[in-house]
Amino acid sequence: MSKGRAIRSAFLLARGAILIAAVTAICYRAGLNSAGTALVFLIAVVLQSLDCSLLESAIVSVLAVASLDYFFIEPIFSFTVTDPLDIVTLASLLVTSLVITRIQTRSRAEAAEAKRQRENMKRLYNVSCELLGLDPGSGFGPASLRPILMEFELRAVCVFEATTLEYYLAGVSEHGLDTRTRDAYISGRDADDPELQIATRCLWVRGTPGGAIGFEGLRDPQLTAPPLAALVAAHIERCRAFRAATNAAAHAEAEMLRSAILDALAHEIKTPLAAILTAAGGIRATGTMQPQQAELTELIESEASRLADLTSRLLRMARLDREEIKPRLDQVSAVELVERTASRYANLWQDRRISFRAEGEPAEIRADPELILLAFSQLLENACRYSQPDTAILIGISAAGGTLAITVSNEGTPIPASEHARIFDRFYRGTEARNSAPGSGLGLYVARKIAVAHGGDLDLIDAGPDTVVFRLSLPIAANEESVVTGTAQAVDRGR
Repeated sequence: MSKGRAIRSAFLLARGAILIAAVTAICYRAGLNSAGTALVFLIAVVLQSLDCSLLESAIVSVLAVASLDYFFIEPIFSFTVTDPLDIVTLASLLVTSLVITRIQTRSRAEAAEAKRQRENMKRLYNVSCELLGLDPGSGFGPASLRPILMEFELRAVCVFEATTLEYYLAGVSEHGLDTRTRDAYISGRDADDPELQIATRCLWVRGTPGGAIGFEGLRDPQLTAPPLAALVAAHIERCRAFRAATNAAAHAEAEMLRSAILDALAHEIKTPLAAILTAAGGIRATGTMQPQQAELTELIESEASRLADLTSRLLRMARLDREEIKPRLDQVSAVELVERTASRYANLWQDRRISFRAEGEPAEIRADPELILLAFSQLLENACRYSQPDTAILIGISAAGGTLAITVSNEGTPIPASEHARIFDRFYRGTEARNSAPGSGLGLYVARKIAVAHGGDLDLIDAGPDTVVFRLSLPIAANEESVVTGTAQAVDRGR
C-alpha cells in the first residue's frame, strides 16, 4: 500500500471511530434501547461506507456492534450477552452492516470503472479522429504517435514496423521501450510489466503480424492497449494502401506517356525515311553514277529500309501495348514465314552467321501472319543486336504434342537468373541490355502478348552459360499435326 493510501485509510478509520463514539454518546444520553440504537448504528455504518473500502467499513461495523453490546445490552459495561434475542440483534447488525458495506463498495467500484471506460472511449475517439486527419501520403512516422502520447499522457510510445524494420518513437523512454517493442514482434506475444508500467502489443494487418507497439506509462493496459494497437495497425495499412495506389497511378500514367511518345516518334521518323528512300531511288534512276557512288546509294537504301522496318515495328508494338490483341487467324506455313524472315535478317546482319533448321515436316498453324512475324522478328532482332560479330544464330522449328516450337538461340552473355521473371515485363530492360544497345523494353513484352493471344507462350530456355535461347510456342492447327520423320534440313543464311 502506498503512503498516501495508508494515510487516507487511517483518516477514514479515525472518522468512523469518532462517528461511532458520537452516536454512542447521543443514544446513551437519550436513553434509547438496544433496538433503536442498533438502527442508528446501521445508518452510521452506511454513511461511513459511502467512501470507504470494504476493510475500513467492516472495522467500523465491528466497532458499532461492540459499542451496542457494551453500552446498551444487559449487563451493560461488559461484553457478556445473556439474552438470546440480544445475540440475534448484534448478529443482525453485524451481518446487515457488512452486506450493505459490500454492496456499496461494489457499486462504487462499478461506477468508477464505468467512468474510466467512458474516459478511455473518449480518448480513443479523439485519437482515431487525429489519425484520420493525418495525410496518408506523408507515411507513418512519429507524428502518427503524438496523438496517443498526448491524449493518454504517456511517457513514451513506440512502433516497430515489420515492412521497413524501422522504429518510430514519440516521447522519452526510461526503460528501453524500443527494444521491448522489437522483442514483442519477434516473439509474437503481448507482454505487460506493471512495475515499469510498460505494455507491448503485436500489430496484426489482415491476419499477419505487421509489427508491434509499446506503451510506457499507460494506465489500464488491458483495457486500452488492444484498441490502440488496432487503430495504429489500421493507420499503417491505410498509409501503405495509399502509397501503393499512388505508385500504381504514377506507373500507369508514366506507361501511357511512354507509349504515346513512342507512337509519336515512330510517326515522325517515318516521314523523313520515306523522303530518303525516294531521293536514293531518284539518284539511282539517273544512271550516271560511278560504281562507288552506286554502292553508297545502295547502302543508303538498305539502311533506310532497315530503319523504316524498325520504325514500323516500334509503332506496331506501341499500339499493341495499349490495345487488346485480337489476331485474325488464317492457315500459315510457319516454315515459310520463318525462312523468309531469316533470309531478310541474314542480308541485314551480314556479320552474323544466321542458320535455319526445321526438324521433320512441322504442321501449319492458324495464326495472324503479321503478328507472328512481328513476334518472331523481335526475337531475331534481339539475337542479332545482343550477340558479337561473326557468332552463330540458330533458328529451329519443330512440332510435338500439338505444339509448334520456334527457337532462336545466340551466343552471348546469359541473362542473369534474377532477371528471368522480369524480362517479359513492360518497359523492363536487363542490366546487360541497357549497357549493350538502346531499346524501349517493349519487344519481349509484346512478343509474349502475341503468343498468349494465339494460345501459346514465349519462354526463356536455360541452355548453358554462353547461350541465350528463346522459345515461341504456338498450337498446331487441328488435325494438321505432322509426324516428325527424323530428317533435318539446314539452310545457311549467313556467311
